[in-house]
Amino acid sequence: MPRKEVMFAQPLSAAAVYGRVAVETGIADARPVQLLIMVYEGAIEALARAAALMRSGDVAAKNAAITRAIRIIDEGLKATLDHRAGDIGARLAELYDYMTHRLLLANLRGDAALIDEVRELLVEIKSAWDEVAGRELAQA
Repeated sequence: MPRKEVMFAQPLSAAAVYGRVAVETGIADARPVQLLIMVYEGAIEALARAAALMRSGDVAAKNAAITRAIRIIDEGLKATLDHRAGDIGARLAELYDYMTHRLLLANLRGDAALIDEVRELLVEIKSAWDEVAGRELAQA
C-alpha cells in the first residue's frame, strides 16, 4: 500500500494567535480614518524594513519589502482615492505615482536614501490623518 502523508500546519504560539485576533478586532472596529492610518503604517513599516535590508545587503528580502510598500501605495492608498473630492485627490494620486517611481529607482540603484525620502513623505501625510482622527475622537 502506498504511504499516505498528512501535512499539518505549524501550531501557532499563543502570542501569534493573540496578535492575529487583536489585528482582526482592530480592523473590524476601526473607523475609515483609522483604517487609512493603518494602511499608512503598513507602508511606513515596509519601507523602514526595506531600507534596513538594503543597508545590510539582503537583496531578496529588500526586494520583497519594496514590492510590499509599492503595492500598499498603489492598491491601498492610490486606488482608494475619491477623485470627486476635488484637486486634493488628483494631487495625492500624483504624489503616490512619484513615490512609486522613487521606490523603483531606489531598488534599481540600491539607494536607501530614496526609500527614506518616500517614508518621510508618508509619515508627514499620516500625521495629518492622525490629526483628523484625533478631532473625530474629540467630537465623539
